[in-house]
Order: sequence, then C-alpha cells, then structure tokens
Amino acid sequence: MKILEADKRIDFKQVLYLTDFSGPSCEALPFATAIARAYGSNIVAAHVLLPPSFEYMAPEATTNLLEGRQEWAHAEMERVVTHLKGLPQETIIEKSGSLWEGVARLVKEHDIDLIVLGTHGRTGLKKVLLGSFAEEVFRHSQVPVLTSGPAARTFTQESGRFHCILFAADFNAASAVAAPYAVSLAEENQAQLILLHVLPQPKPGKANGLEQLSVSEVIHRLGSFVPQEAEFWCRPRTLVEYGETASQILAAAKKHEVDLIVIGIRGGGRMASIATRLQRDVAYEVVAHAPCPVLTIRGVS
Repeated sequence: MKILEADKRIDFKQVLYLTDFSGPSCEALPFATAIARAYGSNIVAAHVLLPPSFEYMAPEATTNLLEGRQEWAHAEMERVVTHLKGLPQETIIEKSGSLWEGVARLVKEHDIDLIVLGTHGRTGLKKVLLGSFAEEVFRHSQVPVLTSGPAARTFTQESGRFHCILFAADFNAASAVAAPYAVSLAEENQAQLILLHVLPQPKPGKANGLEQLSVSEVIHRLGSFVPQEAEFWCRPRTLVEYGETASQILAAAKKHEVDLIVIGIRGGGRMASIATRLQRDVAYEVVAHAPCPVLTIRGVS
C-alpha cells in the first residue's frame, strides 16, 4: 500500500479512470481529466468487461454475446478518447471474471496512484439488492479513490484545482493515514483546509467514549494533523459539530462550498462488505450525496 509521508507532496503520476459508459461515469470524466492536466498525469481509461451471466445459454451464443459487448465497449471507449486530447493516455478493455479482480490487476500492472470513478449513489433497498461497485472499489483499493456521486458539481475550470478541502477526521488509524493526503492536496492547491470532527449528540446524564472529549481537546487533536510548516499554505480551520456523522459532513461541505471531501476508511474484508450492505455507512452516505467529489483513503488493515 502506498502511504504518503507527512513531508511529501501529492503526485498523481498514473490516474485510472474507470468507466461503464453510464451517465455517472461520464460525469466523473471531467474530474479525471482536470486532475491529470493539473498534475501532469498519464490517464488510463479502462472498462472492465465481464463474461455473460446467462448460465443456460449455449456456448456459441455466449461467445457471440461477449463479442458483441466487446465491440460496443470499444465503440464507447472511442467517445471517451475525444475528451482526452492533449493528455498522455491509454485505453483498455479489461476482460475479467469479476469487477474488483479486473480493477486490482489494472492498478498493479499500471502502478496506479489514483482511481477516479462515478457512482449512481444507490441507497436503501436499491443498494442492498444491486450493491455499489464504487463502494467495492474504495473499500478494497490500496490507492486513493476519487468518487463522483450524482450530486457532485463538475469542474468549471480546466485547472482542476481545489479551493476548499474538507477533511473529516475520526481520530482512528484510517484518519491518520488519510490526513497527509488532505494536507498535501491543500498545500499543492493552496486551498483552505477545513478539519471537521463530529461528536455524538450529547445525551442528558450520559457520557462515554469520545463524548467525554471537550471541544478544546477535539480542536487540539484536529490541529495536530497539520504540520506547523503547512499552516501558511493551507490556512487550516477546525470545526466541531454534534449529530449524525454523515449528515454533518454533508452540511459542512455545502455551507463552506467545499470542492473536495477527504475521508479515511476502514478496509474491506468479507464481513465488512456484508456489514455495509446491511446498514448505513458514513463513507458511502457521504459519497452518494456529496456536492463535490470525495477522496477516500483506506487505512492499513
């Protein structure tokens, strides 16, 4: 896993843009191209082609169907290429038995530094029944993943620069891994960095866990994520809110007109995947409803 050191700036040399050619994928493309232009990246545009799932089809019918889908994918990828003019680029149709297997192979073979993809932002029953490919990627990926949800604004400038970055910190191992990325991106973009922690809503007569932390202690912990020498560049601001974590992150992003949210997340084993399908998950809720792209960095498992 690539872990960014505290004194190193971000460098996205290889950006993987994943597409299924749907509307959400198309809407994520401007984020990928803007970042590639800003950082001088090579962009790898890829589609993972899965085998047909019709178990009772004759082999020749399955082969014909796969060939037809492959031709369709190549035609769609040609449309993607028209948006990559002027960028170092590669386009790949990756055949794979499963989506994550194909993505993992692409990341390894191309030494990817960042994955960019769009999501339909399914929630509730639709998510339980259909799942979320975006969540599967950012739960398993050992490189940062930039996800554009249905509410995310597209870049209005070709510079691809971020002006205000929100780092949602939870004081766990995943946040410690993600913090250097938030700080480095703020420095690189000379953006304001907002550090946010959400405390549970106080309950009368009860206090446990992080509820025992005073606001001043939370602010001190948030400030410790930013090296002193970085304060001049990223103009850090600390926020402490009370309530439900995902809703408070989203509210802060809208209020402060944030154009990037950074979150550290836990890894994705089998049990974690089951859990996130059965209950609301903070990271996915933010990705699904954020007014800007969300950069997720997986903590060390």
